[in-house]
Amino acid sequence: MTDPDIPTTPEDANVPPSDSTDGGAPAPVSPETVSDDDAPGAGDTDEATALRAQLAERTDDLQRLQAEYVNYRKRVDRDRLVARDLTVVAFVEAFLPVLDDLDSARTHGELAEGTPFAAIAEKFEGVLTKFGWERYGAKGEPFDPNVHEALLHSHSPDVTETTVSEVLQAGHRAGERIVRAARVAVVDPEE
Repeated sequence: MTDPDIPTTPEDANVPPSDSTDGGAPAPVSPETVSDDDAPGAGDTDEATALRAQLAERTDDLQRLQAEYVNYRKRVDRDRLVARDLTVVAFVEAFLPVLDDLDSARTHGELAEGTPFAAIAEKFEGVLTKFGWERYGAKGEPFDPNVHEALLHSHSPDVTETTVSEVLQAGHRAGERIVRAARVAVVDPEE
C-alpha cells in the first residue's frame, strides 16, 4: 500500500542526510559524516569552563559590590553620629554663658524651688541632658588635668593626692567630649 511516487527513504528522495523526511525527526547520521568537532561533549568542556569562569568573575564582582556597599553604610552611619555629636557640642558651647548664669543664680539662691525661673532652668537643663549634656566638677574629687583646669594652687597636709578644693566654674561635657573643662582651685599634698 505504498505509493510508488512517494519516496520512503532519504536515498530514494535524493535528500541530504541532515534533512528530515518524517515531520521533524532527524535523519540518520553515518559515522563518516561526523567530525571530531561535531562530537557531543567535545566543545562542551571548553564552553562549560568558560561559563564557570564567567560565573566566578560575576560572583566576585557582586561580592565586591556588596562589601563596598556595607562599608559605605557603616561609614555613613559613623559620619552621621560624628556630625550629631559635633552639633550637640556646638549647641552646648553656644549656651555656656546661659549655663554659667544659671549656676551663679543657683549659688546665690535666686533659683528657689517652685519659682518660675527655677522651672525654666530645670526644663532647659533637662532638654540638654536628653542630648547627652552633663555638668561635672565637685569639691573633693581628685584633680584630673584631662577634665579640670587648675586656676588656683595651694598646699595642705590634709590631702594625700592633688585634689579639687573649690569649683570656680563647672565643667560641661556632651557625651564623651569635653565642651569646657571645669575651672578649679586645687590643693597638693605638702612635700
